[in-house]
Amino acid sequence: MNKICTGAEEAIRDIPDGAVLMLGGFGLCGIPENCISALVKKRVTGLTCISNNAGVDDFGIGLMLMQQQVKKMISSYVGENAEFERQLLSGELEVELIPQGTLATRCMAAGYGMPAIFTPAGVGTEVATGKETRRFNGKDYLLEYAFEADFAIVKAWKGDTMGNLIYKDTARNFNPLMAMAGKITIAEVEELVPAGELDPNMIHTPGIYVHRIFQGKDYEKRIEQRTVLSKK
Repeated sequence: MNKICTGAEEAIRDIPDGAVLMLGGFGLCGIPENCISALVKKRVTGLTCISNNAGVDDFGIGLMLMQQQVKKMISSYVGENAEFERQLLSGELEVELIPQGTLATRCMAAGYGMPAIFTPAGVGTEVATGKETRRFNGKDYLLEYAFEADFAIVKAWKGDTMGNLIYKDTARNFNPLMAMAGKITIAEVEELVPAGELDPNMIHTPGIYVHRIFQGKDYEKRIEQRTVLSKK
């Protein structure tokens, strides 16, 4: 199976309007920048995006929000995007806020083939509204369903032609979980090497989960918030 694509535009070629997408990364770290840019250029609409965050106004998923390509955001943290806030308050954007651990575990459940999980996170809060609660050993848990994503789009530090991936530092927070969970997983990497060149002990995502892979370019690697301590 040839998994190699020439670039982002080929890799996302068949993502249709109305698709459910998982997008890896944590804040602005480890996000699939090239694929997001290709989606902006393709102008697909009605997307449901599952992501830890919604990017910022001029970067990441924020670029798709600016073009109103996103119908629904399923996220944990959305505090850095003014356009996101505007669309939410105006009713243009549907939003589902999820505790971060629950978001990660629902991704993991999808990758493991589990239909649902029980979690104590959110019990007794608005998160529990309309959800089944069950008691185990004297403690209440919420029933949460595994995600069903048409595509998972992830970014790795290195990958090989078989789709094996290695992530670096903070990029390991959501990318590995999402790579397991999509019906079709697309990976962009900073460096693409021939099969056999990666140390098997260092691989985080086995190639069996990855359907398409390409070497990205022009990564910005922005810092979401910079705090500087001045010396007096």
